[in-house]
Amino acid sequence: MLEPSQITAIADELFEADRTRSIVPLLTARNPGMSVEDAYAVQNLWAERKIESGSCLVGRKIGLTSKVMQVATGITEPDYGVIFDDMVYENGSSIPFDNFSNVRIEVELAFVLAKPLSGPNCTIFDVLSATDYVIPALEILNSHIEMAGRTIVDTISDNAAMGAMVIGGNPVKPDAVDLRWVGALLYRNQTIEESGVAAAVLNHPANGVAWLANKLAQHGSSLAAGDIVLAGSFTRPMWVERGDTIHADYGQLGAITCRFE
Repeated sequence: MLEPSQITAIADELFEADRTRSIVPLLTARNPGMSVEDAYAVQNLWAERKIESGSCLVGRKIGLTSKVMQVATGITEPDYGVIFDDMVYENGSSIPFDNFSNVRIEVELAFVLAKPLSGPNCTIFDVLSATDYVIPALEILNSHIEMAGRTIVDTISDNAAMGAMVIGGNPVKPDAVDLRWVGALLYRNQTIEESGVAAAVLNHPANGVAWLANKLAQHGSSLAAGDIVLAGSFTRPMWVERGDTIHADYGQLGAITCRFE
């Protein structure tokens, strides 16, 4: 476990890295014994810094919920991060590439809550009952920590690599379609790079939201009505460069397009 002064120093370092779009060395290499709880303490303090600077909390993201993502990262348990209002882009946006230290894209579903949701013992049925609608979303991953050798502790500290998100397509009520079988084709510059179905997220994407509610309860927190929850990726992360056009086709749920300028 780290001392409070160490937690503060790391949170301030990551806040500055976010401001300057820079990369810092591995936290775990410099802080032996740093734990998952330390990492969430860093994330919470970093989020406080963001709120103090004028950002508004609008939701949460869940990461590493699918086997394909766990294999891609070498990390074997889910994690979560926070979403602020300045991280949310509309469909068709031109997104400044320089807003990020690096860019990778993941294909997800976002749950928008009509009612509060809390653990412990939150189930998939509680999630579906609390959800107003589900909508396609792309997550933009952005790492402020060097990637080689990263552990889940590094990732959690860095807000679970949450950079931004793009929402688009057709919102649907959670019982209007079989969410397990929502599929997507991910294109970069007219070429299909990835594809998958939402059941890859813990057998049902709502299970990811239930996991989040229960995990937040362990940290004395919960989800509020109106929160956006990114439920986890069902494709591998795809690297993006300046000038790339990204298109995700969700079939009956519509499509999302954005360009990185």
